[in-house]
Parts: sequence; structure tokens; C-alpha cells
Amino acid sequence: MQDTLIEEIRALKIKHNAVILAHNYEPEPIQDIADFLGDSLALARWAKKSKAEVLVLAGVYFMAETASILCPDKEVLIPDPDAGCSLADTITPEQLILWKKQYPHAVVVSYVNTSAAIKALSDYCCTSSNAIKVVESIDPDRDILFLPDFFLGSHVVRMTKRKNIHVWNGECHVHAAIENEVMVNTVRHYPGAELLVHPECGCTTRALAIPPKEAESRILSTDGMLSYARTSPASTFVVATEVGLLHRLRKENPDKTFVAAHDDALCPFMNMISLEKIRDALRYGQYVVKVSPAVRTKALIPLERMVAVG
Repeated sequence: MQDTLIEEIRALKIKHNAVILAHNYEPEPIQDIADFLGDSLALARWAKKSKAEVLVLAGVYFMAETASILCPDKEVLIPDPDAGCSLADTITPEQLILWKKQYPHAVVVSYVNTSAAIKALSDYCCTSSNAIKVVESIDPDRDILFLPDFFLGSHVVRMTKRKNIHVWNGECHVHAAIENEVMVNTVRHYPGAELLVHPECGCTTRALAIPPKEAESRILSTDGMLSYARTSPASTFVVATEVGLLHRLRKENPDKTFVAAHDDALCPFMNMISLEKIRDALRYGQYVVKVSPAVRTKALIPLERMVAVG
């Protein structure tokens, strides 16, 4: 049944000159059928680079909006329009406008996990893989409003040592729920393992406090984890992020062991995407995501700055 479905999807892709862009947190069958697989920054780059006329975004809604902003001449489809993001929902345009009034000369740096409307009110966008680079590219004398993820923002403050960064109090409910003691107990079951922690996690401070003799802890984005795992001499890794990433880690490193720091770190929104929904998106041209020209014009500026920083 699944093989038939995959063949149908492949035929529809050819018919409509379409490609599938999938996030690293998508379920295994989605990752395996994707033409491009990566984090938010990588997907944005692939969207711009692709010659396809139709982009099927296997991820959450803000990612489809980002693709629409970057590629106004392409049709962007999301297989399930209800695939939202708990982190993106932690700030509204009205809240950001009020915050900006408190710091009228500040530079607004928005995590890419935000709505198009928030991006349109921002100066820069960033991902977890380039947030530090983006902040370091800004005049050190300028105040920075960093939003919406508190834990990523705190990590940026820690790494850049800048005192003029103001951080919004938002969180990804999946990463925030990775408990300190569950993570530590998992590490203790795998002596000598390296601990890879996503900066959206609330357990980053606890991870850095683990003595090196117990585990080497590294704070990395999803693509950072992938790159590091390929070259690290370690054979075992405990991974603190959404568990979908473990499929790609294991596939790319079959001789190494990857263990979830918390087995329940599963994003319900990412898992709303299925092969059947991708098939129907291609078959019926649903669901189109189109950002209005007025919002797109403003949101494109911080997104292009994000891509330019790398």
C-alpha cells in the first residue's frame, strides 16, 4: 500500500513539476520521499534554488509562508493547513508593536519560527544555526529585541556576551518539555556518549553543567548536529531535540548509536503531515499558501538578510 502511494506521489511530482521540501522533524516516510531535507534555513535556500514550479512544504505553516515570501512566482502547497507551531504562536504582531515602542531604536531579530506578519515587523530573521552570526553582524551598541524563543535567545546572550539583548519569553512546547533529570538519567545509561542539545531546549544550562568525564555536551542546531555526528569520533550520542531527527542521524551514520534524551519529544504539528496528505496536495493543488504582496515586501528584507549571513 505504501509503495503504491509513493509511486503515485512520484508520478504527480513529474506531472506538476513539483518537489517536496521536508523538515528534519518530519516522520520517517516523509523524510525518505523528500527531494530536499533540512532545517528552516536549508529549506529556505532550497526553495529559492529549486527550478520546480510547485513546492510542497512538508513541515509547519510558517515554513510554507517563508517559501512563499522567497518564491512568489512558485505555487507553495502545505499538505495540512492546521500544521501550526506552538513557538510561533507565543507572539502576535500587536505584542511586537508594543515591545518595539519600549525600545524605539532597537534592532528586531526574529527567529524564523514566526508568522509572516512578525517577519514583516522585523529587521533580521535567524535560525538556530545562524542566530549567533546574525546577532554578531549587528552594531554592538544597538539594543536587540530577540524573539520569540527564550531559550535560544538566552543561548545567544551567553555566547555573544552582549548585555543589550532583550529576549521574549516564548518557547517551543516540545523542546521546553525535555526534562533535566530524564536527560541526565539517559546520559548515565550510556557512559562515554556525547550529548547533543538543541538551543531551544530548556535543559541547556543543565546539559552544560554535566561534568565532561560523564559526557561532552554540545549545543547545536539540527543541521549542526547532523554535521557534527558525521565527523565526531564518538560512537554513541544522546540527542535532546524532536525525535524525528534521529531517523536522519541513524540513516547517515549507520555505524553509530543515537538515543533520544526524551522519547516523548514529538511535535504533533510536524506529525500531521502524511504521505496521503502529500499525495492529495499534489493531486488537488491543496492547500495553497500565499503571502500578500504588502506583507511579503516587508518580510522579504529580514529573510534575505538571514540567508545572506549564512
